[in-house]
Amino acid sequence: MQDSGQAGDVELIQRIARGDRQAFSVLVRRHGPALRRFARALTGEVAADDVLQEAMLDAYRGAAGFRADGSVRGWLFTLARHRAFHHRAAEKRREVEAVPLLELGLAAGFGRDPERLAERAEEREAVRLALSRLSPEEREVLVLRDVEGLSGEEAAEVLGLEVPAMKSRLHRARLRLMTALRETSRETSRESGGDDGG
Repeated sequence: MQDSGQAGDVELIQRIARGDRQAFSVLVRRHGPALRRFARALTGEVAADDVLQEAMLDAYRGAAGFRADGSVRGWLFTLARHRAFHHRAAEKRREVEAVPLLELGLAAGFGRDPERLAERAEEREAVRLALSRLSPEEREVLVLRDVEGLSGEEAAEVLGLEVPAMKSRLHRARLRLMTALRETSRETSRESGGDDGG
């Protein structure tokens, strides 16, 4: 049985399929911010708006073909993921800048005292560097599950994986993020002279 949010989304998609632009605006307002965060995590700040716009246009054009056996939210994330892949293929060297980097790092157990501004800035930079060392596949599963809060089933659907495979990828991504955080923390400490071996 669909929850009320999913049922409302399906109704919006049906209205969009009939050409209802107001329903499309509601869909964009409802899901656009999360899709943009996901796009930004996958492609960087520069391409995030393009990915979002292209994914939403895909949704508008494809509304008539939407099958309600999955969630609308999962379908939208899938469209955004495909568009992000196109952008990544076109610009493989683009640096990835994810929105909630500090939150990802804290969720991974990094940084227990973000009270002071300087410490927060250092932590944010460490998480950004650590996240940039992960593969796109690791970044996307972390963002879908730990940042956007998709269910295991929704994330697996977006990624085109079975739930156990998605869980395995998520576990490895979290471990690699923690390892990368430790490495960047040590590098930062050495650069600042905090660990001179003395």
